[in-house]
Amino acid sequence: MKDQSSTRNQTPRHALTINRCFSSSDVHPYGQLTWEYRTAEITDDKGKAIFKQDNIEVPAAFSDLATKILASKYLYGDIDNGTDPKNGGRESSFKQVIDRVAGTITDWGLADGYFKDEQQANIFRDELTWLLANQYGAFNSPVWFNLGLYHAYGIGKDSCKGNFYWNQQHDVVMRAESQYEYPQCSACFIQHVEDNMESIMDLARAEAMLFKFGSGSGTDLSSIRSTREKLSGGGRPSGPLSFLAVYDAVAGVVKSGGKTRRAAKMNTLKDWHPDIEEFIKAKQVEERKAWALIEEGYDPSFNGDAYASIKYQNENLSIRASDSFMQAAIDGKKFFTRRVTDGQPCEEKDASFLLDKIAEGTHICGDPGMQFDDTIHKWHTCKGSGRQNCTNPCSEYLFLDNSACNLASLNLMKFRTPEGFDVERFAAAARIFIIAQEIIVDRSSYPTEGITYNSHWFRTLGLGYANLGALLMSYGYAYASPEGLGLAKAITAAMTGVAYKTSAEMAALKGPFPGYHEAAHYGVPNPPEADNVASMQAVIELHKSHVEALDHHSPKPVAEYAARVWKEASDLGKRYGYRNAQVTVLAPTGTIGFLMDCDTTGVEPAIGLVAYKTLAGGGLMTLPIKSIPLALETLGYDKAAIEKICAHVKEYGTVENIKMGEKVRESGIKDEHVAVFDSAFRSGMGKRYLPYTAHIDMMSAVQPFLSGAISKTVNMPEECSVKDIRQTYIEAWKKGIKGIAIYRDGSKRSAPIKTRKDTPEEKPVVQVVTEPYRRKLPDTRQSITHKFSIAGTEGYLTIGKFDDGKPGEVFIQMAKAGSTINGLMDSVGTLVSLCLQYGVPLETLVKKFSHVRFEPEGMTRNPHIPFAKSVVDYVARLLGMEFIPGYKERMSPALQAEGGFEDQHPGSTTIPKEEEEAHIDTEQLEFLTQSEGNLTCPECGSSKVKVTGTCACCLNCGTSLGCS
Repeated sequence: MKDQSSTRNQTPRHALTINRCFSSSDVHPYGQLTWEYRTAEITDDKGKAIFKQDNIEVPAAFSDLATKILASKYLYGDIDNGTDPKNGGRESSFKQVIDRVAGTITDWGLADGYFKDEQQANIFRDELTWLLANQYGAFNSPVWFNLGLYHAYGIGKDSCKGNFYWNQQHDVVMRAESQYEYPQCSACFIQHVEDNMESIMDLARAEAMLFKFGSGSGTDLSSIRSTREKLSGGGRPSGPLSFLAVYDAVAGVVKSGGKTRRAAKMNTLKDWHPDIEEFIKAKQVEERKAWALIEEGYDPSFNGDAYASIKYQNENLSIRASDSFMQAAIDGKKFFTRRVTDGQPCEEKDASFLLDKIAEGTHICGDPGMQFDDTIHKWHTCKGSGRQNCTNPCSEYLFLDNSACNLASLNLMKFRTPEGFDVERFAAAARIFIIAQEIIVDRSSYPTEGITYNSHWFRTLGLGYANLGALLMSYGYAYASPEGLGLAKAITAAMTGVAYKTSAEMAALKGPFPGYHEAAHYGVPNPPEADNVASMQAVIELHKSHVEALDHHSPKPVAEYAARVWKEASDLGKRYGYRNAQVTVLAPTGTIGFLMDCDTTGVEPAIGLVAYKTLAGGGLMTLPIKSIPLALETLGYDKAAIEKICAHVKEYGTVENIKMGEKVRESGIKDEHVAVFDSAFRSGMGKRYLPYTAHIDMMSAVQPFLSGAISKTVNMPEECSVKDIRQTYIEAWKKGIKGIAIYRDGSKRSAPIKTRKDTPEEKPVVQVVTEPYRRKLPDTRQSITHKFSIAGTEGYLTIGKFDDGKPGEVFIQMAKAGSTINGLMDSVGTLVSLCLQYGVPLETLVKKFSHVRFEPEGMTRNPHIPFAKSVVDYVARLLGMEFIPGYKERMSPALQAEGGFEDQHPGSTTIPKEEEEAHIDTEQLEFLTQSEGNLTCPECGSSKVKVTGTCACCLNCGTSLGCS
């Protein structure tokens, strides 16, 4: 299909001016850093190495985690073939990766006329190289995977044909002759499906190709006829859910980027579709099937047999809800669904009932989420071309069907100074990345002709940031305080303003995106309007009005800069248009956030206050996260007070005062400052954590300053109700958020584990009162003795058995006789012994005492309990593994990593797994996290999986379970 744009420039205008802000003309960016050689090794939870590469060259400032991410995810080639990528070997230096990425982008930019001459191109290359090498920013993973392999090493020259690309010489879509000459660089795709078998199957193929090269895809299924309609030849359609199962199976088979990441997929359905109720219930119905399998003894882990046997586990589901639907749900009114074929009314539905079911599904298994269709359309820059129907899997990219977006994110902590946020340097970095992302658009390949055409036609980009939570804490701002929200607003406004200004400058050089003046695009020859000029300008002015409304809570220098750059962006846009239909999103930044050594990902707050440093000789050192001393200094505490508070955090994992018996351990922090250190989850022995309203407030604050949306988890406590989740969805809609994903702690483990079926009705219970009976052990009894070590503190556990082999007494002796901990554990042993002898079920004791936290806590030598939160936690879980059938198989990460169990007991009693906090084995001080549900990493088997928005990322090896 040929580009018929009337805005394509026939004569070049002034090229972009690139000034040095970060690099030096005298010293190469690499020369400004200290480099060192390291070994990167990733182990599973059993300690077995699953990846290892020696002699990797990285900046000395890199943490071990950043080194592991670089080596295992982004270095290209085969380790067994040496270190020359041109001959099949593997890259061994971050310099090589940066050179092939930054060097290729610069060469493309020079060839395509973005730079005036080689001198300007070299400045751009140095600036981009400096930013990447110093962890100021990072592109989305497909860029690191694929870009520059052909250009730098000749990879793919002899391969089979690749995907489609835009031929700039002839202005047509063509098939690439090789796979990497035009690399797939976008992480986010939205695809369309028609209501015919050919289109439905074509989508499956297109998605498979996307997953293969490391990207994610979203599709709205509202175009497929419902089960309540008729086929032209008679009979009934199978409906969208039947094909959803096909797409789910494809995603399950094809890993994104080969072995580098899981496939990421999103499917939506609009509230008017006749099959909306079945779609809402789809995943919770499957979840209940998994519970039944778990009750029968099947492996309950995310990659285990129970979840592998059910449908829809490889995709996120969301409901596209209109304003009228939401208002009807609030008012308790009914509405009619519409037939897909002719739009006529189909069935009457109770909107409130459906919203309840949405909340119920979220409560049970985290799906479906919600996307607010009219809010999305309000901010749509290309209304003239049609409506936005779906998002990418992580929900930050929203645009027309058959479109793509390449992402990049900036590390906000790099722009922190004691005097305030350095908005000028932040703007300079944003400009470099936006230019780079724009250059990539026409040099990339895409899986279909339609996506290729529309990517050229609309040129959507997705610049964002990470480390916001760490930045706010470091300045002494509570996450959702007026000051915290004010700074977040101003930074986001400045970023998008700079991006649109730069886009307008590129429009002056290259012309606006073709769809700016011609709304017709691939697959839509007769759009609602002739062009998108009016809708684009209206949205720009809408953004600008919100910038002008920034109040005194936003730092004055940042707010003033944002206002100034938005005026320039608006003025330039009115004169030249814009080169890109969209420019910013807030992605989860899972894997690339670790590459940049971010303490917090995306727009998220801190997860906890405690970090662990792995010592060279073994063992762990507990320390506060890096933002805490910075925050305390900003808040005016002197050196002695900071040391005291940090010592308290190291000891108790919180800044809160801790009551120990009759004594209170005071941290020394002022009451008015405690909220600054609230995190997403309870930290250590503390009781405070951010309410879910804080997450909503932050999303609402930054949303008006973004082109796209926000990938973010709204964390809700385990005890929250379906009603609470329903109300949260309503609040998100009212506050103008485009889409929301809610995660209730432990939601994948929320089912009551039953050993028998429910009876249809309750029967009368006869109360029998008896005297307590103590079952004593025989004088001569069998016992087992177990030696353990927790963070270097040793102890012995002796368990005496009844004649039937069940435990009847417990003796716990710590190595330090006469110590407080020894006396405490001796008392705990006596208490547990009496409970067992008086008939308290062992399952109850294990459930109540597991995950109790106090010192000593840390690493153990037991592969089945690699990390213990306390001696009580260790003893309780060891009792479960020794005496409760099936407990060891379900709870041991070592056995889960093996993928099979020697002693499995179908139908055995199981204990719901509570949220486990885990450490990250890195030299960097990494934050403590909680295991989110029962997710385990498909790459290394770790339970250290963090949910971010509708995606997740492993904190051990960096594997993304999404498209970040």
